[in-house]
Amino acid sequence: MTTKLFPGERIDQLLSQNIQIIQSSDVFSFSLDAVLLAHFASIPKRGAIVDFCAGNGAIGLFMRPRTQANITGVELQEKLYDMAQRSIELNQFNDSMTMIHADIKNITQFIKPDSVDFITCNPPYFKEAPNSKKNPNPYLAIARHEIHLSIDDVCQQASKLLKMNGKIAMVHRPDRLIDILHSMENNRIAPKRIQFVYPKTNKEANTLLIEGIKDGKTDGLRILPPLYVYGEDNEYLPDIKEMLHGTK
Repeated sequence: MTTKLFPGERIDQLLSQNIQIIQSSDVFSFSLDAVLLAHFASIPKRGAIVDFCAGNGAIGLFMRPRTQANITGVELQEKLYDMAQRSIELNQFNDSMTMIHADIKNITQFIKPDSVDFITCNPPYFKEAPNSKKNPNPYLAIARHEIHLSIDDVCQQASKLLKMNGKIAMVHRPDRLIDILHSMENNRIAPKRIQFVYPKTNKEANTLLIEGIKDGKTDGLRILPPLYVYGEDNEYLPDIKEMLHGTK
C-alpha cells in the first residue's frame, strides 16, 4: 500500500519483527530502549494493552507480532501521533491497533478504569527543573524531560486503568529507580521484575527495565541477569542482534 510521507520522513524497519515504522530526524525517533522494552514486557496473549508515551508507535508495533491483544497507543504530541497512525496503516494493523491523541493525565476520559491488562511506557527520563538544560527541539525536550508528565503521573494513571493483577512495564534510567519504586508503592503497584542493561561489561548500567503488578504481593521481586549491549569490538552482542535482526 502507498503511505504518505512528509518532508524529512523515512521508513525504517525492525528486521526481527518485519515491522516498518515512519521516522523523522525532526522529531523523537525510536531507539534501542523501545526494542528492549517491547522484548522485556511479559505481555498477555489476549486482552487490552495500552502504550503510554507512544511516540511514533514503535513499542506497540514491536509488540504486535507477539500478541493477539488489542493495543492502544497514547501520545500527546500531534506530529508523533500522526506518524504512529500512518505506521499502523503501513503495517496493516488497523484491526488490532489504535492511537489516542491525549494527555495521559486525562486518559480516563478515553479508556475505562480497571479495564486494561497491561501497560508499557517509555516516559521522559529527566526531572523537570527551572535551571535544567533542555534540547532546543521542542519535540525532543518533551520526550526527554518531565515537562508534561512525571513518574508519579505515569503510575497514578496506570493504577487507574489496570485491572487487579494487571501489569505495567517501563524502561527508564537506573538513577530514577528509587523514584519509580516509591511511586509504584504509592499507587498500589508491586515491583516484580527488574533488569539492568549495560553498554559493555566494564561499564555502569545505563538502562533500567522494570515491571510491576497492580495490587500484587509486595514480596517476590526478581532481579534478572544483566543484559549487555556491545562487545569489546563495539558490535552488538548476540542477544541484541536477535532483538534487532532476528538472528544471532
